[in-house]
Amino acid sequence: EDDEASHAFGGRRTVRNEIMFHAGGLAYVYFIYGMYHCFNVTAGKRGKGEAVLIRALEPIIGIEHIKENRKTENLRNLCSGPGKLCQALCITRKQNGLDLVHSPLRVLVPKKQVQISINSSTRIGIKKASHLRWRFFDANSEFVSRHDTRG
Repeated sequence: EDDEASHAFGGRRTVRNEIMFHAGGLAYVYFIYGMYHCFNVTAGKRGKGEAVLIRALEPIIGIEHIKENRKTENLRNLCSGPGKLCQALCITRKQNGLDLVHSPLRVLVPKKQVQISINSSTRIGIKKASHLRWRFFDANSEFVSRHDTRG
């Protein structure tokens, strides 16, 4: 709520961001620029507006279906940005508010331990509070959105 770039800045509740004020573990999906959806995971306690934007992912299963949705064969370009990720996985406002443990849209823990090298950078795609190093990613991943902003 103290992040100027957050939809919940200052504790402001709206119809659009209401899900951010629910308990953590829910999908917060919104529509931007009249053309893209963005998928977030609520991360706070009930009553506190918090969510984390999921900017990219490495596709592991369902790749042919994802390629169809994205109309591209380029594996690294399938989910390397928040709009691309939502298009690839058919995430829309219809999934807003879903429980990410018990619904068809889930965030799962890997079955085997995965080695990653977490790095951070300044945030991208926003104007307010963009100087904050709150963009976290696997430094060794080829699937990170905007590779040119690492570090």
